[in-house]
Amino acid sequence: MPNSTNLDPIATVPSPASAGRRPEAIHRFLVKPDDAGIVGSVDGGKLLEWIDKVAYAAAAQWSGRYCVTAYVGNIHLDRPIAVGELVELHANLVHTGRTSMHILVTVYSTDPTRVKPVQSAQCLTIFVAVDDDRRTVEVPQWNPTTILELQRHRQARERISVRKHIEEAMAAQRYTAAGTAPSATLRFLAAPSDINWGGKVHGGRTMRWIDEAAYVCGADWAGQRVITSYFGGIRFYRPIVIGHVVEVTARLIHTGPRSMHMSVHVTSTDTYSDEPALAAHGLAVVVAVDDDGKARAARQWSPVSEEDQALDAHARDLVELRALVEPFTPASAVPADAEPSHFRVPAAR
Repeated sequence: MPNSTNLDPIATVPSPASAGRRPEAIHRFLVKPDDAGIVGSVDGGKLLEWIDKVAYAAAAQWSGRYCVTAYVGNIHLDRPIAVGELVELHANLVHTGRTSMHILVTVYSTDPTRVKPVQSAQCLTIFVAVDDDRRTVEVPQWNPTTILELQRHRQARERISVRKHIEEAMAAQRYTAAGTAPSATLRFLAAPSDINWGGKVHGGRTMRWIDEAAYVCGADWAGQRVITSYFGGIRFYRPIVIGHVVEVTARLIHTGPRSMHMSVHVTSTDTYSDEPALAAHGLAVVVAVDDDGKARAARQWSPVSEEDQALDAHARDLVELRALVEPFTPASAVPADAEPSHFRVPAAR
């Protein structure tokens, strides 16, 4: 879905009633050969495209409106997804704001011959409902009812303050020519095949570009193939349309024992302006892998300039901030027949 920040003030158009609307969506399909990335399994960019689509379906279904991606939260890629596996993406509403919908997407995958799928990844996405003039509109409010929904609703609300701290920390950083860190830039025109039915570039497509730039930078620094193991919060700032000149720049800001942390900026320039504008920003962590897909020790990078040192410290701070985030409760942790405590009938005395 297209980016969604930079929107007009909230419209006074009445919101549709939530009666009869489902707060979830499920996509289920087999992984095709053309879904595989360079290393032979589904890469992070393709997975993010799938996540964006199922989350959009849940958001549009609940709001009855066209929706745009505002944010995609932290996502750990727990296990590779191979060609021929059966994939299920479950998108569940976990919180609503005045115009926003916080949707948790859980990815399951397995060999079709097995009975029980395995969780491959999970992340929080935020969508905003808009009208035909791109003005944000109110959405029907969602209230949790089951134990699982109550727990996830609390966890989603607690993430709001942490996310604000992370966004403030990211916005405070500077990326200039004074930096000496390795970087890679992809430059191209946004094509008709990149857009959705709303006329803007898919949020999922933008995230795939982020993954590709991080791959190029990481592979060049490591001197071998890499895979993305983690995406930090990806924030969208403005829509990208056909004909925009797009630049995606990945810059190494920190190395761990087996990881390379890439800050990635996406800018776009329209045909009537020479000034690029920030469209999206996120963090990707890549690791070098051997022929068996196992992580190798990372080539270490030492920050040189003051800017490099500040960004390296920034990356370390982000790791600490994200450690404060409580993982979402998995569905398997709550018995299917469990009832919320406030619905239980008190025991007779």
